[in-house]
Parts: sequence; structure tokens; C-alpha cells
Amino acid sequence: MRIDKFLWCIRYFKTRSIATEACKKGHVKINSDSVKASKLVFNGEIISVRKNQINYKLQVLDIPANRVGAKLVDLYIKDLTPKEEFEKFELLKYSKDYYRKKGTGRPTKKDRRDIDDLQEE
Repeated sequence: MRIDKFLWCIRYFKTRSIATEACKKGHVKINSDSVKASKLVFNGEIISVRKNQINYKLQVLDIPANRVGAKLVDLYIKDLTPKEEFEKFELLKYSKDYYRKKGTGRPTKKDRRDIDDLQEE
């Protein structure tokens, strides 16, 4: 089975075209080699997928005949993603929430107090 179709079948991507685009951008690797969307997947291979700034590592256990339900995904892959990847994502999420982009509106009350403290010093 093609890698783009496999990733779509095990529900890592919502559509097959999104999976194909991820392969074109180099976000999908098999055994640490970047692959095209047409690369065939076999049992036992390790797939690395970069999605939402997390590097997922998956081991292929079996090839599904077609798209499977969410409850059956564990029959076809084994998730080898280290916990550190998810912890880095949590830290990144908190850092994005704290800082606002320039020009996103008026300063908040906390921002105004920080500005006043800087001006007093």
C-alpha cells in the first residue's frame, strides 16, 4: 500500500491529499529516509511523521484493506512516539498563548501595568 494511502487509512491525516502534501514537503520518512507519496509500506517498517510540530514515530504492524475506524487503528500501528515530544508541544502551546502579536489590538490591563512600571523606572 502507498504511504499516503496508509496514513489516510490509519487516520493520521483527514484526507489523502493532505497526506500526499505532507510527503511532498518531506514531513514523512520511512526508516529515516524522506519518501514520495507513492512509496510502498511493508510490515515492520518505522514511519516518522511530522504533524502539528510533533514528530510521531509509528511501527507498521499490518496493512489495512481500507480506511479503518478509530478503535481499530491499534491493530495496524504501534505508536513509538517519545513523551518528550508531547511535553515540548505543551510548552510551545503555553508560550504562544502568553505573547501577543504586534498590532493585535489594545494592550491588556496587565500589559498596561507592565508598560507603566517600565516608564516609572
